[in-house]
Amino acid sequence: MDDDDVANRKVSFRKCLEHLSGAGKAIGVLTSGGDAQGMNAAVRAVVRMGIYVGAKVYFIYEGYQGMVDGGRNIVEANWESVSSILQVGGTIIGSARCKAFRTREGRLKAAQNLVQRGITNLCVIGGDGSLTGANIFRKEWSGLLEELAQNGEIDKEQVQKHAYLNVVGMVGSIDNDFCGTDMTIGTDSALHRIIEVVDAIMTTAQSHQRTFVLEVMGRHCGYLALVSALACGADWVFLPESPPEEGWQEDMCIKLSENRARKKRLNIIIVAEGAIDTQNKPITSEQIKELVVKQLGYDTRVTILGHVQRGGTPSAFDRILASRMGVEAVVALLQATPETPACVVSLSGNQAVRLPLVECVQMTQDVQKAMDERRFKDAVQLRGRSFETNLNTYKRLAIKLPDDQIVKSNCNVAVINVGAPAAGMNAAVRSAVRVGIADGHKMLAIYDGFEGFAKGQIKEIGWGDVGGWTGQGGSILGTKRTLPGKSLEDIAAQMRTHSINALLIIGGFEAYLGLLELSAARDRYEELRVPMVMVPATVSNNVPGSDFSIGADTALNTITDTCDRIKQSASGTKRRVFIIETMGGYCGYLANMGGLAAGADAAYIFEEPFDIRDLQSNVEHLTEKMKTTIQRGLVLRNESCSENYTTDFIYQLYSEEGKGVFDCRKNVLGHMQQGGAPSPFDRNFGTKISARAMQWISTKLKEAPGKGRRFTSEDSICVLGISKRNLLFQPVTQLRKDTDFEHRIPKEQWWLKLRPLMKILAKYKASYEVSDSNQLEPVHPRGHEEPAAI
Repeated sequence: MDDDDVANRKVSFRKCLEHLSGAGKAIGVLTSGGDAQGMNAAVRAVVRMGIYVGAKVYFIYEGYQGMVDGGRNIVEANWESVSSILQVGGTIIGSARCKAFRTREGRLKAAQNLVQRGITNLCVIGGDGSLTGANIFRKEWSGLLEELAQNGEIDKEQVQKHAYLNVVGMVGSIDNDFCGTDMTIGTDSALHRIIEVVDAIMTTAQSHQRTFVLEVMGRHCGYLALVSALACGADWVFLPESPPEEGWQEDMCIKLSENRARKKRLNIIIVAEGAIDTQNKPITSEQIKELVVKQLGYDTRVTILGHVQRGGTPSAFDRILASRMGVEAVVALLQATPETPACVVSLSGNQAVRLPLVECVQMTQDVQKAMDERRFKDAVQLRGRSFETNLNTYKRLAIKLPDDQIVKSNCNVAVINVGAPAAGMNAAVRSAVRVGIADGHKMLAIYDGFEGFAKGQIKEIGWGDVGGWTGQGGSILGTKRTLPGKSLEDIAAQMRTHSINALLIIGGFEAYLGLLELSAARDRYEELRVPMVMVPATVSNNVPGSDFSIGADTALNTITDTCDRIKQSASGTKRRVFIIETMGGYCGYLANMGGLAAGADAAYIFEEPFDIRDLQSNVEHLTEKMKTTIQRGLVLRNESCSENYTTDFIYQLYSEEGKGVFDCRKNVLGHMQQGGAPSPFDRNFGTKISARAMQWISTKLKEAPGKGRRFTSEDSICVLGISKRNLLFQPVTQLRKDTDFEHRIPKEQWWLKLRPLMKILAKYKASYEVSDSNQLEPVHPRGHEEPAAI
């Protein structure tokens, strides 16, 4: 990118924010209803973005109760008020249920308290109840002011000056029970807590051959139960939206005993606290335990997770989600006019969108209504695409039909891992193997990448062989970085020997290069003319054709956890700056997103060239920061961001320039970013995307029955990925033009748009490109594309 290009981009960015002045405006931020991890990140983003655009921002403590009580409950916030809260669970401004706000008298008091401080913009973080309350308040606003003026509480001038109230909502709820958004703030963190417990329970259950019944939160929504069942491969799951059919007691016991017969030493049953049967009668964990003990005589234990799920530190995903939503909420408030309806800032695929609040709340209530009226199919559909996909995937992977009921396809499908190991690869292999077997294929596992392929390290893999794989880190099949180019003849021979009819490759940039090589060699070797699809799995998240890769979320959480600990150590010693090197090759995804999630002061990446002047200005920025109450600094550096500005160089420069003001430490995170148990996101993403890849393979093979037909078209050799909001199969040859092969990255990367966000939240002047569309969207746009629910 040349200098002119950079300059032009800066100018266009600045234009984006210029018309968004918050001067003279006041924003109130409150958290209401049940708390959720990540609420603090949202509060921090609202406060800092608000101050950045020149508005005044007020904390409203204790939710609506504080708004009604006024006084010291409504306090102006400054930049430092939200320092060091990113990693704290719950909400620092408190949350309370409020009866008074449900009455008109209560809302009158609240309106008076807001008008006294000139607050006419409200940012509400909570569930559907909290958001409904805010919308009623907005509708009544002018009437409330008139009444206050008649009672002499405020004067006519104030009525005119504060004539309308703008409301923007963000959904903070661990249940993910709000329609219109793929993920609510707090859901991912709650899944982290559940999976930590499940992983711990699995080891003790295996030792004693026990059955565990785990009860998770979700009174009206089974999302947590469903996704945790998917992420740990549970034997059975009970959800409010999809009750088990009549006679489930016998079916469940048969399933448990079949699993034991397959040498499985433990059974896990997950129950949502609101689980019901088809007659809307509750199904409790104790009931299930008694049933298992009585029918099967298994040693059974119940674990109720309770409020553990609400606690703990927010995951990297929740911090980034909440930060994006918070900034988007402020932009939405500044763009609002008296005619703008109240909106909710939501996540669709990986894009921030604005939806009409009233419609979202209505749909959320429709789900409950459908459940009450026992229209369970409708309830599942209303929950949205993400929920439905999860449920269908779980059913396919959990329950194996007897062999005589599976229609055989007479096709052999092979699975291979290529490149560096990434957490979640094993979940993807398990999913592919089980979906393949359910579709009637014979599944083959190729060990040790293309190297093993050429040597013939290929074995059939069965349904039971992949049991318990979801929670395992690394790659059980073994993986190598070797490309197929030099051993194409041997690979073609092995394809012939094992009569392989389709190939699924799970891996990173090497897998992508390997797929290109296989594609180019189709002319020479007819054995390679079979459907091939690649699923991206690499911590670097640098595969063209997909916004996300399996393994990147786990690495991001490792980086964020480490940064949290380092920040804690720095805040103890005061006046200390840490320089942390992350992995990623030339791709700055981990450094940039890690910086956003950990609240870093700067993140150096290859995609945004920097020079000595930038380093100098960062040092000056930190010197200024040391004069405030926040006396610590955190700087991330991508391992290949610059040939000459190495981690050591930056460390020495900062040490020299910061002499007498702050001291420096450096830390290279290294391979710990590739290891560890996969995060719930990676388990779930790996499971779903790999299942989708197998469906594609089955469809392709059905299109060409018989052994003779060869696949030569471009669209029979693809990369499957998430692009913006859709799941796309893109021919690998077409992706070539979008690839920077020298630096092993895609030419365009979506996350660079979030770069200014990190800078603004770290108090740098940056230009934030206002969201993709500042218009309200319909709640359910139905396009031809396949939606990518994350």
